[in-house]
Amino acid sequence: MAPQTFAQKAIARAAGRAEVTVGEIVDVRPDIILSHDNTAAIAQRFYRLGLKRVKDPSRLAITLDHAVPPPTPRHAQNHAEIRRFVAEQGIRNFFEAGRGICHQVLSEEAIVLPGQMILGADSHTTHFGWMGAFGAGVGRSEVLALWATGEIWLRVPETIRITLEGRLPFGVTAKDLCLRIFCDLGADGGLYRSVEFAGSGVHALSIESRMVIANFMAEFGVKNAYLPPDNMVFDWLAPRRARRTGEPVEAVREHIAVHALYPDPGAIYEAEHAYQLDELEPMVACPHSVDHVKPLREVAGIRVDLAFIGTCTNGRLEDIAAAAEILRGRRIAPGVRLLVIPASSEVLQEAIRRGYMEVLVQAGAMIGVPGCGPCMGNHMGIPAPGEVVISSGSRNFRGRMGTPEAEIYLASPAVVAASALRGRITDPREVSDGGR
Repeated sequence: MAPQTFAQKAIARAAGRAEVTVGEIVDVRPDIILSHDNTAAIAQRFYRLGLKRVKDPSRLAITLDHAVPPPTPRHAQNHAEIRRFVAEQGIRNFFEAGRGICHQVLSEEAIVLPGQMILGADSHTTHFGWMGAFGAGVGRSEVLALWATGEIWLRVPETIRITLEGRLPFGVTAKDLCLRIFCDLGADGGLYRSVEFAGSGVHALSIESRMVIANFMAEFGVKNAYLPPDNMVFDWLAPRRARRTGEPVEAVREHIAVHALYPDPGAIYEAEHAYQLDELEPMVACPHSVDHVKPLREVAGIRVDLAFIGTCTNGRLEDIAAAAEILRGRRIAPGVRLLVIPASSEVLQEAIRRGYMEVLVQAGAMIGVPGCGPCMGNHMGIPAPGEVVISSGSRNFRGRMGTPEAEIYLASPAVVAASALRGRITDPREVSDGGR
């Protein structure tokens, strides 16, 4: 057998085959099929086709997250239809409005495990590569087909390998790494490719930083992203999975580790790149493209009206903690709004317990219900025409947050918090304890 990349191994496993070749079209059976607020639209089509029952309700996972609480009667009706569908089909993996963003919630619930495949009606399903799972976004029609048959075809992608060495320096985050990659290789540099991260630098990253990378790689155009799972990943997932199954934690951990997948030495890569994490600096994506990236030092001083911390890319505890550290005992600049939306209720509860939310509210921040918020322009923080936004989100194309006339800059949560403090794009290292 020829050496295999992670994508080849994961697709072969999902296809029930020993191996697959790059470029081959393969029928796969994913472990989990994900949908969110778009479930109602998929269900309507499902029933219109005369279909009655989904193939396997145990493999469906549905989360209400994109418009929560519902901002209009239409959104509320949408949620009501989803609840009915869930009840009719006997879907156990259903997470109500307020639980959080699908990718964060399914990770916290350990519904997906290393080596497994999840296909979802959301482009950021690449997120699950943080744990070494194969996660890919598909369309609504594809999800409908998966509900009905449990299977779908995939083309085995070529693979790009990115090797990381060293450690991120103070004030620099996984978000900055991703922005640097987009700057160097372009927003379509990974189009329908599998991107594998490797090297000692991966294992120096926190769990939450790994989530940022796999999630944000959706903006690189990839089919899936992969970071090799290690003991940190197994230790994070095992107790969460054990709570669901009732099994002993150690037995669950062993099972998870045994079924993890790793690329073979000698696997063939279409391209290889390397980054020394110690040499990176804060980066900012400027309007109106995720690869219109500049070092923060080149855009520092641009005024901001709205600062937003949240989304499936950067709404985790690590992100909120970074903002709280910068804003502790301070107030945001006059004329600036700061909106913070945790990625999940678990994140919110822990942020409250640690006092981060009190710090942020005292600094003048607004706190939103766990969910996607203004990221896709639904509600909860839409900017006015002509306003400048600095966001920890994943996209900044014109109109992304609901207002085509607004300008959106993307940066790490630390940069967003520092910019809210000063009222202009600011390097967080300038306002750290050493810069006070």
